[in-house]
Amino acid sequence: MSSMRWENQSSVSEFLLLGLPMRPEQRSLFFALSLGMYLTTVLGNLLIILLIRLDSRLHTPMYFFLSHLAFADVSFSSVTVPKMLTNMHTQKLSISYRGCISQVYFFMFFAGLDSFLLAVMAYDRYVAICQPLHYTTIMRQELCVSLVAVCWFFSLIHALLHTLLLIQVSFCADNTIPNFFCDLPALLKMGCSDVSLNEFVIFTEGGVVFSLSLGGILGSYVRIGKTVLQVPSTKSIFKAFSTCGSHLLVVSLYYGTAAGVYFSSSSTSRDKNMIASVMYMVVTPMLNPFIYSLRNRDIKQALETFLNKITFK
Repeated sequence: MSSMRWENQSSVSEFLLLGLPMRPEQRSLFFALSLGMYLTTVLGNLLIILLIRLDSRLHTPMYFFLSHLAFADVSFSSVTVPKMLTNMHTQKLSISYRGCISQVYFFMFFAGLDSFLLAVMAYDRYVAICQPLHYTTIMRQELCVSLVAVCWFFSLIHALLHTLLLIQVSFCADNTIPNFFCDLPALLKMGCSDVSLNEFVIFTEGGVVFSLSLGGILGSYVRIGKTVLQVPSTKSIFKAFSTCGSHLLVVSLYYGTAAGVYFSSSSTSRDKNMIASVMYMVVTPMLNPFIYSLRNRDIKQALETFLNKITFK
């Protein structure tokens, strides 16, 4: 019955992903670069998770949240990049209907999870700077686990809502997606049934998710700024920057590239949309572990300890 439900919604059994705009002689170079960035993303983020799990000095709320962010980044890239690499290598552009719908679901799930986790991490930085004496009592283990569980739950609901509405859409003639992954707005443009409800939910529910996550981040940093400026000194400003610098850089990179995808998708330039999408889904998750490790003394010390254990075994 469920199989019939999937098939009856559309006469399209597969979609064609046009992929990255490149000439045939550039395919090998693009493949090597994309593969290298993806492997760096996976290995870098998995290393962060491993270090946090093995080193007791990193068993704190900030690194607990960071481990979940690293997992979300690995998963986020893994939703789209392996399929892009496979299509690039085999020169086959097709993706099945079920594969495309699944890609939309997991893309939205991990994108939402990234946003919520960044907001929770901003709250953690706010408590660390604005209420340092009460940090351990406020950011206790039960609260940290609950905050992460809420992030996972609402991300699941967010993705499930849009996916369930998407499978109600019928696709008739055109099955070509001008991207290297199944993009929800592009799919809705191809629908030959009424998609007004889908667009309304994207505008309302998507707007709420975006406002909650970004609003939480901005609210936390506004309070941090007020606290630092109440007693302005070089020491307090440096401490605040060292505490929040990595998170601020990751937030700027994440929302900056996300804005690039949004604004370029509304323009007529397919190439700009491709570049913004690659930055959002490939480059940003790859850079996050470097941002946290290069600016973080605890991560560096944990890495040195880990390498020493391996070397002298």
